[in-house]
Amino acid sequence: MGLTLMAGLFSGCSSNNNEGNTTSEASSAPAASASASGTASPSDIKGDITVITQRTDIVDTVFKEYAAKFNEKYPNVKVNFEALANYEDQIKIRMNTSDYGDVLLLPTSVPIAQLPDFFEPLGDEADLSKQYTGLEERSVNGKAYGIPITINFSGIIYNKKIFSDAGITTVPKTIDDFTKALQTIKDKTQAIPLYTNYAAGWTLTQWEADLTTVAGDPDYVNITQVASDNNFVKGQPHYDLYKIMYDAAKNGLIEPDPTTTDWESSKSDLANGKIATMPLGSWAIGQIKGVASNPDDVGFMPFPTNASKVIVPLADDYNIGISVHSKNKEAARAWVDWFINESGYPTTEGGGMSPVKGAELPEILKQYEGTDVTFQTITPAKAGEEGLVDAIDKQAEIGLWQPDFKKRIIEAAIGNRKESFDDIMKDLNDKWTKARAEKVSSK
Repeated sequence: MGLTLMAGLFSGCSSNNNEGNTTSEASSAPAASASASGTASPSDIKGDITVITQRTDIVDTVFKEYAAKFNEKYPNVKVNFEALANYEDQIKIRMNTSDYGDVLLLPTSVPIAQLPDFFEPLGDEADLSKQYTGLEERSVNGKAYGIPITINFSGIIYNKKIFSDAGITTVPKTIDDFTKALQTIKDKTQAIPLYTNYAAGWTLTQWEADLTTVAGDPDYVNITQVASDNNFVKGQPHYDLYKIMYDAAKNGLIEPDPTTTDWESSKSDLANGKIATMPLGSWAIGQIKGVASNPDDVGFMPFPTNASKVIVPLADDYNIGISVHSKNKEAARAWVDWFINESGYPTTEGGGMSPVKGAELPEILKQYEGTDVTFQTITPAKAGEEGLVDAIDKQAEIGLWQPDFKKRIIEAAIGNRKESFDDIMKDLNDKWTKARAEKVSSK
């Protein structure tokens, strides 16, 4: 989630500058400039390749269907799959050897500068960037080593039928509109208005991804907040963001007992009309639609904001690349190109936008075409300040991307802790101010 793409690339919501994926558009995309298949006929490309994925849920179903379709174009390439349940940890161990498949996802734990030690260059970043978005985060010395498997967007996944049953005909935009909608859902339906998924913990961290939307400014995350000592005071984005969480819990608009929530069942409950909203990234859309009796009931809305500009933040998912030790790199590259351009994964199973430039907007986002909703990447940190947000956060022990203080907020709201929301925000702001002073003075 911390990875950023080219700033402003998605500045708008027309089909000309937004990303999605369908087979028809993808198949007409220009060939990658450094494609391993070169001018060779697909039938001339041969060999066995092993593709390692994190998708344990679909490796024996959807991925096998992908292989069958791939073989219609590349009949002499045999594709084998391995799925790792704990991808980052398991692949890191495998990469201590030369046996880590032919095609795999670039682990976030591998330092960028070390990518050439493990991965085959896919081509010049400048050339490939004419075709794909998000290459700069995994490029070294002008060479691209990975392509995003999807472009994620963050906001709120909701059940459209519940909103309709409650008489809510327009997507709430402001914080007040959203809070009123939650109350209306409670009053007029049997659904849980907002599900926190408190017990899972990691699900609470998804709220932090919506900071840009609340701020209404792509500069806020990496530039504005590192220059301020008042990020958790009333009227500032962090305060407003988590006040929504606190108020929903305090007013009984969340699950009756947050300590007993269950992530897996929550997906089905949202899909089938028992939960109205959950703040999540687009990666979850496919999983929720997959268990819905009517997938069209599952919708996406931007996180509520009082900002004048509605910005849905974008970030790349895992990048796919080729092992430097692969003995069938031409076949491996054929799979990479096909998977990104023709499989449909980025917008179906990936749940986001396609990294292929010019691809169609995903169906779930088409309601925002021609509106004031902007899909945009956050501005990178200033030169010399790379990683400063994380450094301050770590020094302060706040845990922006950890569940701890979010749980604290919910516990206070439901009466399990004797502190107010303002008490919690003051504590966080004091920690931020002290840590920021130490980190900035040490630079």
